[in-house]
Amino acid sequence: MADTERTRHTDGTEAGERTEVQGFDLDAYLRGIGWEGPRRADLATLRGVHWAHLRAVPFENLDSFGGTAPSLRPAELMAKLVHGRRGGYCFEQNTLFALALRALGFTVTTVGARVTLGASTVESRPRTHMALKVEIPGAPRPYLADAGFGSVGGLAGPIPLTTGEESRDRGRRHRLVHLPHDGPLELWALQAYVTGAAEDEEAGYGPGDTPGDAPGDRWTSQYAFTLDPFEPVDAEVSNWYVATHPHSPFVHRPFAQRTVSDGHHLSLDARHLVETHPDGTVTERDLADEVELRRVLDERFGITVPEGLTLLPTAG
Repeated sequence: MADTERTRHTDGTEAGERTEVQGFDLDAYLRGIGWEGPRRADLATLRGVHWAHLRAVPFENLDSFGGTAPSLRPAELMAKLVHGRRGGYCFEQNTLFALALRALGFTVTTVGARVTLGASTVESRPRTHMALKVEIPGAPRPYLADAGFGSVGGLAGPIPLTTGEESRDRGRRHRLVHLPHDGPLELWALQAYVTGAAEDEEAGYGPGDTPGDAPGDRWTSQYAFTLDPFEPVDAEVSNWYVATHPHSPFVHRPFAQRTVSDGHHLSLDARHLVETHPDGTVTERDLADEVELRRVLDERFGITVPEGLTLLPTAG
């Protein structure tokens, strides 16, 4: 019982200690994401597994759209995200990712974040996102890792948990900044570099956003977080809120996101499909009907829609 209880803590293990969590299978997980590289707790492995997970497991909300809060239990995450030709959102993705990293020997702390895209203030949003602080044995500083944000503004790989550094990875540019707030802990914000964001430099700016190198470009905050541990019980509450609250967008329409390759990203909001191409061009179109939507989810996102779930409203 002591070992079982210990694995439920955010850190999971001491640095470098490998543990087994009931229901999680590291071998099956690594096969599922296509990782054939080393199994060492070092930066190269962290980067490789992060990218492999991001490409293999799509972001989607079909459980919550269908009226169910998804399970965060290891066995059910394995069944759905590894074996079930499904994806998930941040609480599912990063819970699974954290289990894998701990099994590889990393020390992981889950942190709760407030999504700031489209927000007027940080405080106007609840903590509905979860990311990971990852410590590498012997490394001088931790890293921020996040396989569950989904958006093209999300991380392609881990970045050092420090301000004043820009990270470039697979065509994406990110940095961490501190934002002012009234709490006792430093407030961090993950920012992504967006090109051609707005003709008006002030249009659409959120907390901490600043102009970029060229007109219309900007650094835009994706989410903000403090480093106090976001325990599994906290994730359970936020997961239930996101999946069931009537004000949550995830209960009203289907979403899916997938990173296909370097610079190539797919985004689906109900029937609206946005494709960002490796050369930076963006194409958008509305899918015709339920049949095409299901086909695109199957062929482009790698998602098998649950039996009996209707994705688009029927004509009445």
